[in-house]
Amino acid sequence: MKTSKLILASSSPQRLSLLKTIGIEPDEVVAANIEEIPDKKEKPKDFVIRMSKEKAFDVSKENSNSFILSGDTIVAAGKRIIGKPSDRNEAKEILSLLSGRRHRVLSAFTLIKPDLEEITKLVTSKVKFSRLSENDLNEYLDTEEWRGKAGGYAIQSRASSFVPWISGSYTGVMGFPINEVKNVLISSGWKNS
Repeated sequence: MKTSKLILASSSPQRLSLLKTIGIEPDEVVAANIEEIPDKKEKPKDFVIRMSKEKAFDVSKENSNSFILSGDTIVAAGKRIIGKPSDRNEAKEILSLLSGRRHRVLSAFTLIKPDLEEITKLVTSKVKFSRLSENDLNEYLDTEEWRGKAGGYAIQSRASSFVPWISGSYTGVMGFPINEVKNVLISSGWKNS
């Protein structure tokens, strides 16, 4: 029996790396071409799920008969959606907002099967940041790790020193809740060949 192709619908090197850590190697990586802008009054949960689905469906249009896996991760402080900072000043604003508080990291993923059945899951994690001094902020901003990261930080790198506790999925905070992704792939009928 021929295994259908697995396409990762994400330009995130982190998602690809997380899949590889559990021995899953997509046949292709195809970045989705969608606008990642929240609608007015859209709740963080609704936004991250919509983005995950839109990425998968965008890539599936040209790749029927394949398994399409996508993901999206955002940080939320209250009802506020915090995306990726566009520059150093915005990164500093975001990290200052998160300093000394708890926030949520919402990581959604979608799998579209060759029969077009869609499975979407959301994993929410809570992260506590310690209070960051001006020196902490500037040293971290100098690393440039904040670039391209939801919430302006990468928990798997230097920002790990800001986090006294986390409740939820560590890999979800990194960008892909890998335990749940693996379980959905296995139960979907896809087999890594």
